Parts: sequence; structure tokens; C-alpha cells
Amino acid sequence: MAVYRRSARAARAARAERFTPDFDPDFGDRALTEARHDIVIGRWQGVRNLIAATGDDWARRTHRLRLLSHAAAGSSTVETWRAAEPGNPDAEVLRAATEVVRVFDAAIAAGRGASVDRARIDAAVDACMSAAEAAPEDPMPWISLLSVARLYDGGVARRELRHWFDELRRRDPYNTEGHIQVLRYWSARWHGTHGSMYDFARDAAGVAPPGSSLPVLVQVARVEEYRYIADGALGRGPVRGFDQHWKHELAVTELRRTYARWIGERDPGRPVAPEEVADLNFLAHAACYAGQVEVAKHLLRMLGARAAWVPWAYTGDPEEQFTRFREGLGAE
Repeated sequence: MAVYRRSARAARAARAERFTPDFDPDFGDRALTEARHDIVIGRWQGVRNLIAATGDDWARRTHRLRLLSHAAAGSSTVETWRAAEPGNPDAEVLRAATEVVRVFDAAIAAGRGASVDRARIDAAVDACMSAAEAAPEDPMPWISLLSVARLYDGGVARRELRHWFDELRRRDPYNTEGHIQVLRYWSARWHGTHGSMYDFARDAAGVAPPGSSLPVLVQVARVEEYRYIADGALGRGPVRGFDQHWKHELAVTELRRTYARWIGERDPGRPVAPEEVADLNFLAHAACYAGQVEVAKHLLRMLGARAAWVPWAYTGDPEEQFTRFREGLGAE
């Protein structure tokens, strides 16, 4: 009986100590978490200070502004800030990003296949243009434009999209978030095809400098294709050939190429920054499903507990998958 009680206690202790992924949307950026809390309670001063302190670290600025805009979409905090400090360029940039989030929220509320009022989309575009004029060096207004372009019925003119993309690259040529927005624009879900999406991803990855995360666009494209086909097959049984979606020769070759060009050229002593976590999850997800054990193990160790809802949510329960792969591969 004593042995049984000790075993039961050990089992309970093991369950209590079991690894749990951390789906913190800020990916450990505590200053960002505090600023987003300020937005919820209607304070804008901390938001102003955070954006100013971020300076021209464009990758971190993009990460922070994107998440701040989601927090601001359901409140009037950004409008209060603009009224208190008219002409503040950071307030204009955040307001534009927030308007884009609000339009997407309206599209989601309207339901799949429904159109959003064009005047509302135009108003978001105008806000982005005003922000670009107020903050001429900042890539974020152009990222916001590339995002909202998807909501126009039929998309936008190629010349206009190219102009917006060129303006982004003029300010930050290897901005991964901006490239992801264009990739989604050219996906079959929006205004392109799987082929046009992959062409864009591969072209962009091909010109990325060593150590850039931009090659992960190819893995983002693979997730987008999976999501599109899985959504279309909902209720009609399994999709033929999906068991090899992550494992066929080209998928594995591109995975290993991304790993070599990004992670292989990255300073191994540098900690993973919050703005890298989402992209790293895409690569880790692809490596896990491709059965590339050593690559997956290394990436999961780099991430630690920092998990992102996307892409894991597209292939099942995020917490279950992240935990299963981590424990199964011995990546503790």
C-alpha cells in the first residue's frame, strides 16, 4: 500500500510538472503587454512612450504596432491620444493600423463571402496614406495598406499594389510581416492562386540576405495552401494526398533551405526576440510535420514554451500538438 501511495504521488507530481506551452500573444514582450493593458483601461501615455522607445527597429516596431492595433480596435484610446497630441506621427500610424483591424473585424462579423462597405475600406486606406505622410520613414503604414488591399472586391490594381509594396521595401526591404501580407493577397483564398502565392514566396526568399527570416515565407505559403484546401473539404472527408503535404521532396528541400539560410546564418548566441517567435513557429511546425527530427528538435528548443496559435491551430489542437512534438522529439 505504501508503494502504491508513493507511485500515485509521483504520478500526480509528474502531471503537475508537465510542460505547458505559453500562447502569450506578445511572445514575452513585457513592455508591450503593459502598453496593451493601458489601452484597455483607456490610458495612451504608456503606448506613446513604448512606440517612441522602439525607434527605427522596424521588425520590433511592426510587431508592437500590429498587436497594439488589435488592442486599440475595441476602444477609443487611439482617438483620445490623437486629440491630446494632434500631429504626433506615431499616433497617426497606430490609428491607421487600428482602422485596418476594425475593417477586418467588420468583414468577419459580416460572414464569409459577404462584402464590406467599400467606403469603409476607402476610409482605412485614407488613414494609412495620412500616416505615411506623417511618418515618411516608417514602413508600418504601407504594411497596413498591403493588408487592407485584400478586402476590396477583385483586389486593387496591380500597379497600385506594386507601388505600395515598393514603398514598403524602400523603407524596410526584408520586412517579413509586409511580405506575408502580400503573400496572403496572392493566395487562392483572396486574389490569386496557390501557384502565384508560391511564386511570390520563393522569389522573395531567393533574394533575402543570410540570417533573414524572409525564407520562411515558403513555409507560410504551405500552411496557407493547407488551410485553404482543408476548409474547402470540411465535411467531405479527408483530402487526398494531404498525408504527404509536408513530407514530399520539394517541401522537405525548401524546409531545409529555409533552416540553413535563416537559422544556420543566425548568431547562435543571440536570444530569440519576441518579433521572431511567430515566424519561428511556422518553421518548427513545418519541421515537425515533415519528420525532420533534428531540425524540429533544435527549433523547439529555441522556442522553449513560446508557442503561436497560428499555424498550429490549422492542423489540430495547438496545445496538444506543440506538447506532443516537443515531448516526442525529446526537445525539453
